[in-house]
Amino acid sequence: MTRSGASLRVGVIGAGRVGSVLAAALRSAGHEIVAVAGESDASRRRAAALLPGVPVEKPTAVARQADLLVLTVPDDMLANVANMLSASGAIRSGQLVLHTSGRHGLGVLSEAAAVGARTIAMHPAMTFTGTEVDLPRLLGCVFGVTAGADEREVAHDLVADLGGSPMWVPEERRALYHAALAHGANHLVTLVAQAREMLSAVAADDPAQAGYDPADTLRPLLTAALDNALHDGDAALTGPMVRGDAGTVEAHLQEVAAVAPHTLPSYVALAGDTLDRVVTDGRVLPIRAAKIRRLLEAAVAGPLASGATRLAAVVRREQR
Repeated sequence: MTRSGASLRVGVIGAGRVGSVLAAALRSAGHEIVAVAGESDASRRRAAALLPGVPVEKPTAVARQADLLVLTVPDDMLANVANMLSASGAIRSGQLVLHTSGRHGLGVLSEAAAVGARTIAMHPAMTFTGTEVDLPRLLGCVFGVTAGADEREVAHDLVADLGGSPMWVPEERRALYHAALAHGANHLVTLVAQAREMLSAVAADDPAQAGYDPADTLRPLLTAALDNALHDGDAALTGPMVRGDAGTVEAHLQEVAAVAPHTLPSYVALAGDTLDRVVTDGRVLPIRAAKIRRLLEAAVAGPLASGATRLAAVVRREQR
């Protein structure tokens, strides 16, 4: 990584998975990390591993030393931390104050702006482990950035220093931007975990498959599906919904309800949404879709379905 702007004295409050990695990346780009704040043992270990020689200090001490103050605390703590630092005088006029929350924009830093700080929201669209393996992943990473006109250039330079590229997100669209990422990434992890559990159940009773790893089956399939979806969108859909195979869907529902009932709500919800999409684009006729929809509704109304699943089915019917 190479520095695209002036070298800054950087302080980081929240040496968690994101803060420690971004600090290490900024350091490698030529910025000086003056201090970090982190209360937990895990944060201190990350700082020691990724930022050797950088002192761990109290948040106010970190803020007072920094030209650029990076706040990487949890979303629900962000306003309190920024307000406390502003009220204490640790944040000053002309200082750059940046947070990495996906949900929040500049409003959460209003108290910092009120004392004259230059505020930026800069969220990396990446999942972090908090280790050195994250550093190369920043190359090409998109950062969701919200900044005023006077801060756009410095925000662009900081993203470039991290090896990424900016996506300019309007203040009023921050929550939608973050919801898209959480739905795509976090829920993907849940979906894959459920698929792994079902495949484990398939192989569980066969001694010849002792040591079977579901990832071996899923990795090539999911990698291809993700690549196709990113390139082609809905056109990448394959499987029983696209073909209108009601009998196959019925068999799926019976097995999932019997072996992995906790997965039934998500299977039905995603199957229903998939069905809506292939009906809309004309790949499945409405009469065939109606039969599959009845199967989905029957599954969530059955004895193995939870109360929450039944309620979701009622809401779905009311929305149509």
